[in-house]
Amino acid sequence: MKKIALAAAAMAAVAALAFTGCSGARTDTASTDAAAAGFAADATIGVALPDKTSENWVLAGDLFTSGLTDAGFKPDVQYAPATNTVAEQQNQISAMVTNGAKVIVIGAKDGKQLGTQLQQAADAGVKIIAYDRLIENTPNVDFYVAFDNFKVGELQGQALLDGLEARSGHGAPWNIELFSGSPDDANAAVFFDGAMKVLQPKIDDGTLVVVSGQTEVAQTATQGWKAENAQSRMDSLMVANYASTPIDGVLSPNDTLARAIITSVKQAGTDITKFTVTGQDSEAESVKSIMAGEQYSTINKDTTLLVAQTIDMIISLQKGEEPEVNDTEQYDNGVKVVPAFLLPPVIVTRENAAEAYANSPKLLEIVNAAQ
Repeated sequence: MKKIALAAAAMAAVAALAFTGCSGARTDTASTDAAAAGFAADATIGVALPDKTSENWVLAGDLFTSGLTDAGFKPDVQYAPATNTVAEQQNQISAMVTNGAKVIVIGAKDGKQLGTQLQQAADAGVKIIAYDRLIENTPNVDFYVAFDNFKVGELQGQALLDGLEARSGHGAPWNIELFSGSPDDANAAVFFDGAMKVLQPKIDDGTLVVVSGQTEVAQTATQGWKAENAQSRMDSLMVANYASTPIDGVLSPNDTLARAIITSVKQAGTDITKFTVTGQDSEAESVKSIMAGEQYSTINKDTTLLVAQTIDMIISLQKGEEPEVNDTEQYDNGVKVVPAFLLPPVIVTRENAAEAYANSPKLLEIVNAAQ
């Protein structure tokens, strides 16, 4: 995926998507002024990413390094260590500003704690693109680029319902539990709210029963998106609520947590072929699990396209042009509505995996090997 040809193809695909999905001209004066300035074609571009706990963050770093280099920029790609607090990412962003970066792309480790660093960036004329995770409580975010995260949640909620009907071996009611992501990630609540838009009516009418009663995002959170935290909570839920009651499914917000949940319920004696768990990120191990009939679904969010769209925004800023966006209403970070470009996520099950991963050789190889 680091090949120039693939990067070019990905950018072309994003450009076509942007053309069809654009909601119209923007009126954000600050961002317009930002675009008009422009900067040198060989400028340094900072990329501050969170830790490498997800395959997609590792892939994003590699793609930013190669894609920015191919575009003529000097990339400065850094990760915040998994064992450290947000302070390391704060220091990295400050250093990028000091070292002359013209744009900084930030996949926030904690999107609520970057206000000081983003003020420093604004004072230096540095433009900020929030990547994948919205940065909150600051006016100094110029753009947001992500997949439609509320839609991700809706797809996960519907997949849970579909899987329960297809796999459980019985009709409603179905016993389920709910998991959400890390509370320091703004996306976690968005995923959960999207899923609950689909699931809450079914909870209300008795189709779904959350046996533990834990239905609020704060009750279901998984600190740090860590597998061990998800498995520990699932172990406790199984002991407290399912000693003599079967569990039919779990809403999991991503693949790492889904695999931890599967480990827990299997250890408790659950027939995994009749159990439904959702996911997200299309991690290779979860694609294998889906093809083996364990994990029911994941979400494909093509990192190649997301990085390419981000680089396309940077190129527009470098030229003094206005980057294209397709959402100027949804993403209020508490201080401003951040102009956004959203890409569409794709639900993946065993049935459509070959089609969904047609442009991903590594994942398609896994799918083909299982068929």
